[in-house]
Amino acid sequence: MRRALGSVRARAALAATLVVAVALVAAGTAVLLALRTDLTGRADDAADSAARRVATALATGTAPGALDLDDDDQPVQVVDEDGRLLAATEDLRRISGTGTSAVRPVRATADDDADDDGGRAGGKVADTTRHSDGSATVDDDTADYRFAALEVEDTAYGDLTVYAGSPRDAEQGAVSTALTAMLIGFPVLLVVVGAVTWLVTRRALRPVEGIRAEMAAVTASQDLARRVPEPATHDEVARLARTTNETLAALEASVERQRRFVADASHELRSPIASLRTQLEVGAAHPELLDLDGAVEDTVRLQELAADLLLLARLDAGERPGGADVDLAALVREELSQRTGDRHPVAVEVRDGARVSGSRGQLARVLGNVVDNAQRHARSGVRVAVAAEGERVLLTVADDGDGVPESERERIFERFVRLDDARSRDGGGAGLGLAIARDVAVRHGGALTVGAAPGGGALFTLGLPRARPAGRA
Repeated sequence: MRRALGSVRARAALAATLVVAVALVAAGTAVLLALRTDLTGRADDAADSAARRVATALATGTAPGALDLDDDDQPVQVVDEDGRLLAATEDLRRISGTGTSAVRPVRATADDDADDDGGRAGGKVADTTRHSDGSATVDDDTADYRFAALEVEDTAYGDLTVYAGSPRDAEQGAVSTALTAMLIGFPVLLVVVGAVTWLVTRRALRPVEGIRAEMAAVTASQDLARRVPEPATHDEVARLARTTNETLAALEASVERQRRFVADASHELRSPIASLRTQLEVGAAHPELLDLDGAVEDTVRLQELAADLLLLARLDAGERPGGADVDLAALVREELSQRTGDRHPVAVEVRDGARVSGSRGQLARVLGNVVDNAQRHARSGVRVAVAAEGERVLLTVADDGDGVPESERERIFERFVRLDDARSRDGGGAGLGLAIARDVAVRHGGALTVGAAPGGGALFTLGLPRARPAGRA
């Protein structure tokens, strides 16, 4: 039972059924109340008409005992101000809900100042009528009635009250019929609503089940090349399927990238380690043949590669730069002034006011990696410039080498990519510098691109958001 209620279809069908049930009960109650009110009003009108007819006769001088009440199929009573019954329907056997329960009239006497004919022409019928519920037995037929009470003042017999009833059979029958129809029809309607909701929800969720099954298969097989089926519709389920496939594609690319990274890292680490081990083994056997400088170079190279791999691992793990305020112009001056052993001179052109937010150490790493790359490919010199342009700060590094072919300008930012395959590892590095530089730029909210320098060669451009002054929104 709990598993069934855990289904989206079951919950949707139950919710729809409950909503419709509440709506039907509210609508049914309103209909019954309106029907009862309407039929009660009609009964009041019928009782008013009967009471006013008798009251008019009394007001025109007709004596209570002379009223013709036998033709009425409605119970009628005429009561004086002392509560005595002066006239009533002949076949009346029992009555309740009126001013008196008496059914046998007493002999009425006129006032002393009555005319010689036993009554006086006069009397006033009240404008308002009172209504009450009751029952009566007329000629052995007992029924519920709606009674109207109407006052007649200043008659020869004093102030009189006329009670006339109208049967409520029509009201009770109509209400009973409507209630019976609702009690039968509402459950049937609720069953239909629940069944239709179940079927419609099942049809709507069928693609979701296909997505779930395919995702379970992907998990079981670990085959990220598989994709979930995409419905031909344009609803939320179709968007879910497309988003799921996009996520699988991104995950597949990430895993493939990680595999290549591990393979390339293993290959790159194997070479300096093997070289260092060979030199150490030769040195252990023949100390006079030990290439100490080569061993130091391999060790430094291994240390730099390990540092690059560690930084890439931190970047892939989502490490975000700090929010320190960095003067990029001062950073460039300081970092370039500390460089020694460059093959070509570096010309510097910086403008003050180029402040950015981020990690000073990581931005210095970007500058060093891009300048190192320019040094390897320049023929005579490297030019570095920093300037603030609007809301961005631009750092450019240009060389006068052969440049980067347009078709390869994005590929050089991939990890372990080196375009010059004939270049030795000692001169070319492991192919991680530009990949690290772009990753750092992206995590600082900027971008690193490469194009053609005005004088030939490659032009690397680092664009970063300009730091807002303190206190500015």
